[in-house]
Amino acid sequence: MSVKTWQLNQPPSPEIIKQFPEINPIILQLLNNRGIDTQDKIDHFLTVDYGQDTYDPFLFNDMAKAVDRIFLALESGQKIVIYGDYDADGVTSTAVLSEYLKELGADIDVYIPYRETEGYGLNIAAAKKLVKDKIGLVITVDCGISNVEEVKLLQENGIDVIITDHHHEPLVLPQAFAILNPSVSGEKYPFKKLAGCGVAYKLVQALALRVSQHQDKPLEDGYEKWLLDLVAIGTIADLQPVLDENRVLVKYGLVVLQKTKRLGLLKLVEKMSSNLTILDQDIVGWRIAPRLNAAGRLGHASTSYELLITDNPDEAERLAEQLNKKNQERQQLTEKIHQECLNIVGQVTDQKILILIGHDWPTGIVGLVAGRLTDKFHLPSLVISHYNGEIIGSGRSIPEFNIVEAIAKCDRMLARYGGHAQACGFTVKDETNLKKFIVKMTALAKQELAEISLNPSLEIDVQISLTQVNWDLFDELEKFKPYGEGNPKPRFLAKGLTIHEIQGVGQDGKHLRLMVCHHDKTIHKTIGFGFGEWRQTLKPGDLIDLVFEIDVNEWNGNRELQLKIIDLKKHD
Repeated sequence: MSVKTWQLNQPPSPEIIKQFPEINPIILQLLNNRGIDTQDKIDHFLTVDYGQDTYDPFLFNDMAKAVDRIFLALESGQKIVIYGDYDADGVTSTAVLSEYLKELGADIDVYIPYRETEGYGLNIAAAKKLVKDKIGLVITVDCGISNVEEVKLLQENGIDVIITDHHHEPLVLPQAFAILNPSVSGEKYPFKKLAGCGVAYKLVQALALRVSQHQDKPLEDGYEKWLLDLVAIGTIADLQPVLDENRVLVKYGLVVLQKTKRLGLLKLVEKMSSNLTILDQDIVGWRIAPRLNAAGRLGHASTSYELLITDNPDEAERLAEQLNKKNQERQQLTEKIHQECLNIVGQVTDQKILILIGHDWPTGIVGLVAGRLTDKFHLPSLVISHYNGEIIGSGRSIPEFNIVEAIAKCDRMLARYGGHAQACGFTVKDETNLKKFIVKMTALAKQELAEISLNPSLEIDVQISLTQVNWDLFDELEKFKPYGEGNPKPRFLAKGLTIHEIQGVGQDGKHLRLMVCHHDKTIHKTIGFGFGEWRQTLKPGDLIDLVFEIDVNEWNGNRELQLKIIDLKKHD
């Protein structure tokens, strides 16, 4: 039964309505809700154009410097190491840059750390190995911005470091040869929300613009666009907002993905039983990304990286099967640890943050469990594991509490940390500092969330009548794709619907099908996944209020509009 607070967005101002009389008022409100309130913004949003809607990569402060250094490495035959990360954003970033540099003829090695023993980002042992191997240039992707000591060690030993990252700026920046990170203060690049793979791709774009100055036989014009399938996967997987430049990269990336010739991805999709022609942001986010992430969570992320770049059919088959199995194992382990944490939490009363500590919980799983706890209780959650002699944790948060800023205030207690406003990872120095860390984080959450209602809220775009739901509206909504963070699928509210018929659907009637009408005798079909319990309290003739998305139900060549129930209440 619904306990969410419904928050209905305010309609556009009379000035906005007057300015755009030709736009369907429903569509105008959806645009306005997303901050799209000028003709220029509307044009860019509804008609995405790669050439016009991507920014010049040389707007990055250090881009020219980075590009010149890479071509110097190419021309002098220096070994380049791309130092990646073990999540889906990290492995796609690594593949984007390594694939392009190999095409330019670079001498490339790839280093992806092992999560369980090395943790996130650069580490001293890895840096010492790079020095010993006499590497000429290190380029980090999706990491590096908080690795002050490691970068210092490399630079002092004659190894230049180019950092490409997008994570939160630490208290002290590394003294790297060049830094490409839209999030750091003083960076002039206009779009701040690129994923790690997006930053790596901007470096590739910059190299593509300058390659003719350095090579007699440059790659075919636009070659780099074939890497956009990887950029779309990484951006969606990392939950970056699908707005502004990310909207362009994801939209075009999904087009490339549907045409992909990557054998590993084709095999992975085959094992998922998905049809590549209907592959969209939901399939990437819910099915492809978890499989790519599973390798780094319960093994080494090189499995995912190799899957993305292999041109061997047998290897593609083997790696896809391996990732599928790892993902199943990840699902089972996540559920087991989640249940253990629920037992520890018990009854939630006045807590403002949940902090769970266990032993031998794999560090690749704790973040997923923290996410589940935050979803369930609508509280920031930290799940910490004593694992392999270290104290490693991961956090997830709610919009009202910036978790990476909070752990940055615990900097002295942590060996390393990083993340975003609503997700973080960290390693605590020792047991004494763990106790201090818990006290500090508890106090910060209590202070920042003292006056805030922690009931989960449901944001609703616009209230409509079901008589307005038709194929014309559906076609207009299609222009809002791709959906994602910052551009969620539109949610509508209709009040005072009359129930015509009630059905239980699925095993044990777990799901709910309602046939409803509104303001006329037209019957509309709705489906509510997980809403089966409402059959006990509703009957034909009852009036309800419904929050829903507009979907299409397809069967045997037929298509019909269907309303997907997001939440419902009895009508007052």
